[in-house]
Amino acid sequence: MNVSLWRGLGGMAPKKFPLPAGFKGPAAPYVHARGLRPRRIAPAAGVLQCGAMFLELQTISCSYHETPVLRGVNLAVAEGSITALLGPSGCGKTTLLRVVAGLERTAAGTVLLEGQTLAGVPPYRRGFGLMFQDYALFPHLDVAGNIAFGLQVQGQGRSAAQRVTELLALVGLEGYERRRVYELSGGERQRVALARALAPRPRLLMLDEPLAALDRALRERLQDELHAILRQVGVTTLYVTHDQEEAFALADQVALLHEGQLEQSGTPEAVYQQPASLWAAHFLGLNNVVQGHWGADGRVTTPLGHWACRHSGPVSAPGSAVSLVIYPDAAQFTPEAPCMVTLLTCQFRGRSYRVVVRHASGLELRFDLPHAPAAAGMACGLALDPTRIYALAAR
Repeated sequence: MNVSLWRGLGGMAPKKFPLPAGFKGPAAPYVHARGLRPRRIAPAAGVLQCGAMFLELQTISCSYHETPVLRGVNLAVAEGSITALLGPSGCGKTTLLRVVAGLERTAAGTVLLEGQTLAGVPPYRRGFGLMFQDYALFPHLDVAGNIAFGLQVQGQGRSAAQRVTELLALVGLEGYERRRVYELSGGERQRVALARALAPRPRLLMLDEPLAALDRALRERLQDELHAILRQVGVTTLYVTHDQEEAFALADQVALLHEGQLEQSGTPEAVYQQPASLWAAHFLGLNNVVQGHWGADGRVTTPLGHWACRHSGPVSAPGSAVSLVIYPDAAQFTPEAPCMVTLLTCQFRGRSYRVVVRHASGLELRFDLPHAPAAAGMACGLALDPTRIYALAAR
């Protein structure tokens, strides 16, 4: 049966491809082919140029039924790197992935690959691999048939068997060639889907929340395995997730999206240690925020006391408003500390104790500690590590 391979990806393919006998499902989750020679265009005005960047998104905007979903997103991705698109549900991260794949049209902006525009290049000619959240494995094909599907579409059927063997070894599923999809566990399906996306040797690999449906223990184990596989293959990767720990564990660069805009981007360490806004801090789980003002000595005066802290850029003028982000591991409880608080609750969380304290001013703070400092209801002296306090200019 001959149907358009890319009908499920917008019906943009100019020719027909034979699909496996018995196929009745959606089109393949591949956006890969050879022979891409997109035309060059001039860079967008006002956009920082990064000559070494493999993928550049310049002022990308996209709307659904006149509702803005992406608003002027600029992002550069280095070749061979892993970039996590991180944010809450509805922030536009999956839409951004689909724009790069060519599955969504933009209202404005340009996608550049190695300095060349992808405008007008259909999905099947971009040379990209796309792995969906639900994996989209073909139930009527065995493991080998799923992995080899993209190769057969490309006319590489003769080399498919060897490539399938290589990829099964890569993802730790040697001997699984004849297994049926319904015989696989969730983690095994995830690995098969990854192998299928890697089979055609994509120029860019895009993963849309591939671990979201797995339980926590399996998800953490597969994070390590996925990180090792992507490093070994060396393919440039865009990775969509709403999980901060997952993004930090896997990515070289984290792009934090909020309401269709790029809130912040940088290395995982930089994003976590220097959040760009109060929203970024709260999304990353940094909920201890105390308002204060700068003192002449470079410290910040707050209802809790006078504190030294980390900050980026020069210190503002004395009296200027500032928000202090106090990290959950900043607390030390000692009788000599001048800041007295009352311990409200102490919950055992397995890896740590979640401690909630209240100051006489009414401020409540939450900390994660390796041991319980005292019994609930007791007064404690609170000291804060200045390296675990970050100053954000008040907006």
